[in-house]
Amino acid sequence: MDSLLHYFHELYIQMKDPWALVGWGGQIVFSSRFIVQWVASERQKKSVIPVSFWYLSMVGSLLLLAYGFYVKQPVYIAGYLFNSIVYVRNLSLIRRHEAVSGARG
Repeated sequence: MDSLLHYFHELYIQMKDPWALVGWGGQIVFSSRFIVQWVASERQKKSVIPVSFWYLSMVGSLLLLAYGFYVKQPVYIAGYLFNSIVYVRNLSLIRRHEAVSGARG
């Protein structure tokens, strides 16, 4: 029982670190993209990925990447670094498509 109490005490101490807020903020932003996608799909009655999904993905991923560098966790760093490339690329493709569509219209 003492080890369990010690474990939760350590978690509490770590939560006081301002970087924990960066990590939690990143996780909240990153996770919120699923709600955005779900709501957009329900509204259109088909599976869609709104542009805001990619922005939330990118911001959440960059916050979690910063946190990964802070805690020196290569798993976080590798995962969120390479994911960010995909999100930036998708936003670039969307922007390019909108520019071409706008020029035609």
